[in-house]
Amino acid sequence: MDVAELLEEASLLVPEETATENDITVRDIWDYLVHDEWEIALGLLEEFGDAGSPPLAFWEKLAAAADQFRLERSAAWSHWRCSEIRNGAIRAELTLRPAAEARRTTPISGAGVLRPMWDIGHPSPTGKRAVSIAMLWVENMPTLEPGGRATVRLLPLTPSHWTHVQPGQHITMHEDSTVAGTAVILEVHPPATA
Repeated sequence: MDVAELLEEASLLVPEETATENDITVRDIWDYLVHDEWEIALGLLEEFGDAGSPPLAFWEKLAAAADQFRLERSAAWSHWRCSEIRNGAIRAELTLRPAAEARRTTPISGAGVLRPMWDIGHPSPTGKRAVSIAMLWVENMPTLEPGGRATVRLLPLTPSHWTHVQPGQHITMHEDSTVAGTAVILEVHPPATA
């Protein structure tokens, strides 16, 4: 399937009455598609997806289109959203420790490549705290500096470890045995049901 077909099919999965913050509608998307402005259409469709709750097929089509365009961040974001729908997702407000107080002295990538450990309140068999791994996506920022604060999305590698996590709960991020940051859970989204 070529890019135009993928984007056309994705646009059909957006309710016609839906509009972005800038009052862009599905009809506007179709105008871009008619004029072969596929990258613009892809970006606008991502905005629709972020504003609503489109089905898995929507994100799969955007991922395939972005892969064909070799738009790495768009492809990564679309694949990420597919994983959130399948496995559930958690949004949190993360504050990294300053470089002078932590091992990390460089910014972390915002595009879902970091897989830190999280103390989410589970005890280990020895009674100490256990950690669970979740990938990290920083919303609306390419990187997060040490000492910085941002809203992040967590994608647990073992979703069953995270079923007890609730909004308002404090968790800690670890890249080694020391605390790299603290987060407050904002939202918990279970996996989509088929």
